[in-house]
Amino acid sequence: MDKEHSSLSRPTFKRALRRINMISIIVTMTLIWLLLCVASILTLKEYAQKNLELTAATMTHSLEAALVFSDGDAADETLAALGRQGLFSVAEVVDQNQKALAIWHYNPDESADKFSDLISRRLFPTPVVQPVRHNGEIIGKIRLNARDSLIGHFIWLSLAVLTSSILLAAGIAIVLSRHLHNGVVDALRNITDVVHDIRTNRNFSRRVSEERIEEFHRFALDFNSLLDEMEEWQLRLQAKNAQLMRTALHDPLTGLANRAAFRSSIGALMNDYSARSSSALLFLDGDNFKFVNDTWGHAAGDRVLIEVARRLSDFGEKRHQPYRLGGDEFAMVLYGVHTEEEVHHICAALDKRLNRPFDLHNGHLASMTLSMGYALTWEHASADKLQELADRNMYIAKHQRTERSIN
Repeated sequence: MDKEHSSLSRPTFKRALRRINMISIIVTMTLIWLLLCVASILTLKEYAQKNLELTAATMTHSLEAALVFSDGDAADETLAALGRQGLFSVAEVVDQNQKALAIWHYNPDESADKFSDLISRRLFPTPVVQPVRHNGEIIGKIRLNARDSLIGHFIWLSLAVLTSSILLAAGIAIVLSRHLHNGVVDALRNITDVVHDIRTNRNFSRRVSEERIEEFHRFALDFNSLLDEMEEWQLRLQAKNAQLMRTALHDPLTGLANRAAFRSSIGALMNDYSARSSSALLFLDGDNFKFVNDTWGHAAGDRVLIEVARRLSDFGEKRHQPYRLGGDEFAMVLYGVHTEEEVHHICAALDKRLNRPFDLHNGHLASMTLSMGYALTWEHASADKLQELADRNMYIAKHQRTERSIN
């Protein structure tokens, strides 16, 4: 459960890559925003300072006559006319004796804005002072303070434009980076899908497709080469296992299924109601096999056993299954039989085929009979009872054959 929870809480590569990309973009854009803000404010300060100085220099020409004639009303009208255009917030004209000739305030009743006041103190700590000259002589001075609200408006506007531009650039960067990352994510997903399929389903035929990125392409080539070796190893292992299974379930001399395979088949047969209702079991045992071995040797005896196995296989074809239980003991499972009379006919035909002489390939023929006993599967509930009856019937048949040969 902890492992599953850990796997669920662990982020995917795509999410991790997006998180790294998002953090890098946010940090980068924030630094750019701060640097541009500082640069913009400093530039605006320099521009506002020069603009205020230019305004003051321009106003000296309009105020020259008023200072020459000490006309305060004319000076007030000039300051008011220019002040209403929003070029400054406070203007003061003094004569050469530092006596105030005219003063103008932009909306003096307006409550002070702390932010604008802070901007005014930081950007323009002292008013701009410009001398007024007449015939080359200084006849007075004009002092100007920048309009705080106007400066604040420009600063907020520039910050808003700058922030919007940065956000737009960040959004475009995120979209482009995600699009560009898709190739990397798809390449890794392709590799992980193949690895997961191989680990889960043992599908060693899967291969990683070619990738455009060089490192992933080299990894795919090496990984596919490793898969080729693993697939070859798996095929050899399967063939080896099949060979071991065949050796474990087949008699090495005759090639028939052995006793272990017989027990497995009988157990499965008795557990299958449909097959059990139409099957029978035959036990076969050689009557004079010891005479063949003693007379012509074990090699001749092996030839007889091989021939018996061949005749049983030919007789059964694909319908009935023969087994070698050991020595000269054989068994055959009859399928598709429904009456005891049908089993009698099969046993008679099989006995006729097995009683033909056996060629020993040494110029001699040997005769060997096999006693048979059968049991009907539909008359028994267990494999042990079925085998016990077939074995008993086989020994009864062997005893009867022995008595006939004596008589």
